[in-house]
Amino acid sequence: MNTRTIVDEDYFTIIDVIDNWWGDRQMSHLLPRLFFEHFQQTSFIVEDSNHHLAAFLIGFLSQTQRNVAYIHFVGVNPEFRNKGLARELYNLFFLTVHTLGCETVKCITSPTNEGSVSFHRAMGFSVALGTNYAGYGQDRIIFSKYLG
Repeated sequence: MNTRTIVDEDYFTIIDVIDNWWGDRQMSHLLPRLFFEHFQQTSFIVEDSNHHLAAFLIGFLSQTQRNVAYIHFVGVNPEFRNKGLARELYNLFFLTVHTLGCETVKCITSPTNEGSVSFHRAMGFSVALGTNYAGYGQDRIIFSKYLG
């Protein structure tokens, strides 16, 4: 496996498969091209030895809270799930943003995403409910991890 920072051209590689990876939900609209243009230093892609997309993480530094970083989107190819790729990407993100001065990492998910909640708890994130976080009646689980 090869892990590297994303480049502009990775946009189509990810957009072409992301909806298939989620199966029952369309997700590509949540990942506009701007993430690939503006957050390359803190976003990563994992490819197998044949250069097939195995996983990715899109994250960035907060401009409002200078010591906070945010993980916007993470995806793992169904063929590569349960192999530790998401954990590796998160740890790489933690190391990268901590080096850049961040002490806390945040991210969100929907309350029905039990797998995400379990994963983030196992990664040491605290969990809180954000009522109406994404609009009226659209609660989200807010994850926060102190890096030190």
